[in-house]
Amino acid sequence: MDNEILEGCKNYSNFIFIGEAGCGKSEIAVNFARQIAGKNEKDVHFFDLDMTKPLFRSRDLADELKSFGLHVHFEEQFMDAPVLTGGVNQHLNDKSNYTVLDVGGDYIGARSIGGYAPLINRGDTLIYYVINPYRPWSYDLDHIDMVLGEVLGVSHIDINKVHIISNPNMGLKTDIEEVVEGNTKLDKLISPYKKLDFACVREKLYEETKQRLRLPVMPLHLYLTYPWD
Repeated sequence: MDNEILEGCKNYSNFIFIGEAGCGKSEIAVNFARQIAGKNEKDVHFFDLDMTKPLFRSRDLADELKSFGLHVHFEEQFMDAPVLTGGVNQHLNDKSNYTVLDVGGDYIGARSIGGYAPLINRGDTLIYYVINPYRPWSYDLDHIDMVLGEVLGVSHIDINKVHIISNPNMGLKTDIEEVVEGNTKLDKLISPYKKLDFACVREKLYEETKQRLRLPVMPLHLYLTYPWD
């Protein structure tokens, strides 16, 4: 991960990842948590708050995440009945550790953090909104604005607290030109209102992407994939 990304995080204790379902935020949250755990500055508590889908959840990587030195928190669900994870308030208030929240997709999942709004909107919390410009509900500014508005409405997050992550991809076969094209499109759409903090790309495209984009880049090791991939 580029030093500029880590440098931008140094004044924060809490990190929250939100966004449209399928935008890649769980993959990004896992990679991010592993990176800050590698700094060995504080304990890292990782919360899987995704209560909206049965697949591609960071809790499925619990053993692997623990091997990275992370403290992993989630609640088992009965069928599709949502169950709120305990300990969020405690760790958001504890500046002696890092707390990472992987929040379920769109406004349905974002409801799970609405009750934590007073803590989330504090100065020690960094909120990342992940956008994949190739997803149907991020195709143009109207769709992006609609989904973001719904998410902020139920989570009570202050829009001024939101930082944007670009995650342009169309799956494992995404090439460098698609990464650059998607990122350029997204930047043009939102630059009048928000800047992109950084872009994400799978590891094999990292070096080339750094040369092609004018913003920091975070390489992603892909943990949440189909077995046949």
